[in-house]
Amino acid sequence: MTANQAEYSIQLMSHTLGVSRSGFYAYHNRTPSVRQVADDALSDRIAAIHEAAPRIHAELADEGDHVGRKRIERLMKAKGLRSVSRRKFVVTTERDLWARPASDLVDRNFYADAPNVLWVADITYAPTWAGFLYLAVVLNAFSRRITGWLWGMTRRRSLSSTQ
Repeated sequence: MTANQAEYSIQLMSHTLGVSRSGFYAYHNRTPSVRQVADDALSDRIAAIHEAAPRIHAELADEGDHVGRKRIERLMKAKGLRSVSRRKFVVTTERDLWARPASDLVDRNFYADAPNVLWVADITYAPTWAGFLYLAVVLNAFSRRITGWLWGMTRRRSLSSTQ
């Protein structure tokens, strides 16, 4: 409403927007709340930290200020600041260019009419503090039950010894 005072009267705008004139003036002249003052100070600190370090939440925690991530996110968004993710890209699958690709024996049809007719396998990985943990699973397509699995820190193991 303040931005349009030159073109429209406060009375007309307050009536159109469904707010009282006294409410507009009270809001306009009100001192900021304690939370707003704290947010403004924190926003300035976040901007200063953002210039120097990418990890704002960790920096604030190191300084002794325990602030929620969502609050930091809200204040950064209001200031127009964006965080940067610097996670390293890890290649988990290495294709042998000289090997012939395996043929699709089931033609992408993973439905079985009877038990032990079709077994399917998959491998997945989970990042941990110690490195990647690889999990290979073989399951019966009919019952969808796992018939064998093996996990390890490398992908270079055989599934011949299932557990």
